Amino acid sequence: MAVISTLSNHYKYKVMKGEIDFNADVFKVMLMKDTFTFDKDTHATYLNVSGEEVGTGNGYTAKGVTLISGELTENDATDKGVMTWTDLATWIASGGSIGPAGAAIVFDETSSDDTVIGCIDFGEDYTATDGTSIQVNTIVTDLA
Repeated sequence: MAVISTLSNHYKYKVMKGEIDFNADVFKVMLMKDTFTFDKDTHATYLNVSGEEVGTGNGYTAKGVTLISGELTENDATDKGVMTWTDLATWIASGGSIGPAGAAIVFDETSSDDTVIGCIDFGEDYTATDGTSIQVNTIVTDLA
């Protein structure tokens, strides 16, 4: 399971304004370079982080992949609202390597400014060499 460890402050603001529609918006996940460090204050939109995205090529495309199946739940035991995407985001390297990637960003492509939801810090760097893959699955975020 990949947990969004840090949410952007801009995302929290957009949720409170009712500008994020979990049932209708298009959410994407993209890979970030191993040198990327997430800042919840300044990394508010795709444009704020796009310069640190893994380069397009060898099986990776800018803005990553679309997350298809998402589910909202209420967790009264932990007093949180939880959003879970259970589909698998996979990038297969072809003709060269993808990475190294040290994190992933989830963002709302439908929002007016491509709002960054938050960052998944892998805790280590991953590189997919030709014929291998990088996968991110069961992405979870919560609002406490």
